[in-house]
Amino acid sequence: MGRTETGRRTMYYGKGDVLVYRTFAEPLTEVTRIPESPFTGDGNVILAMNVKAAVKGEAFLPSFTQGDNSMVVATDSMKNLIIRHAADYEGSTIEGFLYHIAGIFLGKYAHITTVELEADRLPFDGLSVASPDGGWRESGLVFRRSHNDHTSASIVVERSEKGGLAVLKQESLLTGLQLIKVKGSSFAGFIRDEYTTLPETQDRPLFIWLNIGWTYKDESDAIDPKNGRYAASEQIRDIAHTVFHEANSPSIQHLIYRIGLRILARFPQLAEVRFESNNRTWETVVESVDGSDARVYTEPRPPYGFQGFSMTQEDLAAAAGGLDSEAAAAIETESAVRSEAPTS
Repeated sequence: MGRTETGRRTMYYGKGDVLVYRTFAEPLTEVTRIPESPFTGDGNVILAMNVKAAVKGEAFLPSFTQGDNSMVVATDSMKNLIIRHAADYEGSTIEGFLYHIAGIFLGKYAHITTVELEADRLPFDGLSVASPDGGWRESGLVFRRSHNDHTSASIVVERSEKGGLAVLKQESLLTGLQLIKVKGSSFAGFIRDEYTTLPETQDRPLFIWLNIGWTYKDESDAIDPKNGRYAASEQIRDIAHTVFHEANSPSIQHLIYRIGLRILARFPQLAEVRFESNNRTWETVVESVDGSDARVYTEPRPPYGFQGFSMTQEDLAAAAGGLDSEAAAAIETESAVRSEAPTS
């Protein structure tokens, strides 16, 4: 949970690891296609999430200072509220689900002023089965639990002065992406002094762990995808794949910058994109195998390098004149993407 404050005081409590498995949720269909991704939507046969909730309000102070629980909503009750109201969620995204649950909390308990929610989607991959005609088809019934990258989201909602809901903060994320490019990356030109032992390289494998977060100019684009302006994490993932494939990057820093430019170009409705990256490049054991491109590697020894970076549409505008043809083409389609997206 982020820092949740009441005036000058930090004060919140809540429930974590609330596992929700909703079957046959509303399919996600209002997805605007982008060239880098084949993703067109999700049937949401399984909408599974690990949810964390925290509540805030001055009414909870006596529970801390006096042991008075008369205004405390038990965290077990919070768990039950979240799970049971997955049944009446009519949307198709975890961002929308979190907003749905926040509204129920604030509507049910008048003394709660703010609700902070976050969730990791638990991905299940559809499996293919043999069809009567000798081909293959999606089972639609049998799925395999995936432990790869996944969608995450967070939201902070408070009761507005007019009695409605006010979104204070919303973020969507792609969490746990791990990508290896076996050749076509370099790292050279860095400062060399008495502390330097790392050799320069012009062609190395590059293994990165990556979390990507993004915020919208209008939070409703994340909460309700029916206007076609929802940026799916699968599309964000595929942009990262594509740029990594295309670019001979001189560093992880420059690689995530290029990925950020492409994301902002494809999704002009986004206000910001941010990166948390980690260098897990393999350690070379055998430089060559029989004169071929083959090499042998092992896991790198800790410690590990990391990077953090954020970008806005202003960075995209500033960089437009100095990009390669692929990135420049993405920027040129910005107006087309904007005009093709349905509006509410």
